[in-house]
Amino acid sequence: MTTTPLVRRPGRPRSAEVEARILEATLDRLAEDGIAGLSVEAVAAAAGVGKTTIYRRWSNKDALILDAFASLDEPLPPVEEDRLARDELVELLDIIRRRTTRSRSGRLMHCVLGEKERHPRLAAAYEARVIEPRRDRLRQAIRRGMAREEIRSDLDVEMVLHLLTGPMLARTMLGPPARMVPADWAEQIVDTVLAGIAPS
Repeated sequence: MTTTPLVRRPGRPRSAEVEARILEATLDRLAEDGIAGLSVEAVAAAAGVGKTTIYRRWSNKDALILDAFASLDEPLPPVEEDRLARDELVELLDIIRRRTTRSRSGRLMHCVLGEKERHPRLAAAYEARVIEPRRDRLRQAIRRGMAREEIRSDLDVEMVLHLLTGPMLARTMLGPPARMVPADWAEQIVDTVLAGIAPS
């Protein structure tokens, strides 16, 4: 007698729309409550799902936060090899201004980096996903400027990077309300720094 093999029916498929809603709610709550204050209950309520829906997908709060950081995908402008370093640096620096002066992005950066010592793994994930790609793109622009002799080639790339990003972050994160940051602040910074690091 032959027996028909048992076929395992697939479980209920994951809903991409539900997951996207949960991750968006996680980012919203992180911006408001920080890492320590974030609760799965609050995320579930904001996403309009039950806690069990979240725990079926993520084993704990940290796993949920890591996936929320991974969902932050804001592409950088394409590289134009023949573009002036000055113009590329202004554009890249202005992206930082716009990110940090937008309400959720700015609050999220404040919350995560402010809790860096208590939650080093999550803060490191945020830096790797959100901050480091922008830093690296600035480094590339600086190196291209050096190769074309628009920037002194004897300078340390990291120092130039911090000369550019330091004033922007100090003004947008530590200064007066973000809405008061001048729209041409990136341009002012780049032109001032280039005046000091351009070849004679």
